[in-house]
Amino acid sequence: MQLSVLWDIDHTLIDNAGVSKEIYAAAFTEIAGFAPTDPARTEGRTDRLIMREMLCRHDVPEPEWGQVQAALARAGQERFEELQARGAALLGACDALKAVAEREEWMSSVLTGNIAANARVKLAAFGLDSLVDLSVGAYGADGIQRRDLVAVARNRIRLAYETRQDVPAVLVGDTPRDVEAALSTGSGVIAVASGIHSPEELIAAGAAIALPDLSDTEALMHQLECFTTR
Repeated sequence: MQLSVLWDIDHTLIDNAGVSKEIYAAAFTEIAGFAPTDPARTEGRTDRLIMREMLCRHDVPEPEWGQVQAALARAGQERFEELQARGAALLGACDALKAVAEREEWMSSVLTGNIAANARVKLAAFGLDSLVDLSVGAYGADGIQRRDLVAVARNRIRLAYETRQDVPAVLVGDTPRDVEAALSTGSGVIAVASGIHSPEELIAAGAAIALPDLSDTEALMHQLECFTTR
């Protein structure tokens, strides 16, 4: 294997059209017994951190994680059709995933703040789930901070594919937290300004490259190939 490509999901591969925040609100309501007074704060955070902060802001004692994860999974599955109806795969996302998947010497998975169940729901809603190996991804249940997920993904890839530990990994994401997670763990990063952060913000966070979106498959593949020769 020459390269591991780890994709963020929300605002990198898909537009969830606000369904994500509805999932967090529904999970919170199930746990707390009342609706939240303000929405979840996401922007690259993990589900563990999002729910912990949301519960803390509303003075709700944090239950054990299994209960929170189950509530999130139920809320996500219940909104699958709503996500299909309102959301969309982002421009170029499907072609980008296909292009990477076709490289036999590369591995493509996800590094996302979503729990695994909801990551699959979000990708499956737009037919993207079969284009990545979700069994070796890293998810919002795997750590509090996004950077914690990188070691988890690397270890799962190494065990599943029997690769060397020095196989380069590249994170593709739309937030400064994606950039920070990559830089703090010695990983490569390709920032994509398809979310709320501008190319200038992503470059200021430390990204060497910030694509406007994933529409230029050739440019993306060129950037990824650069990481195989370093």
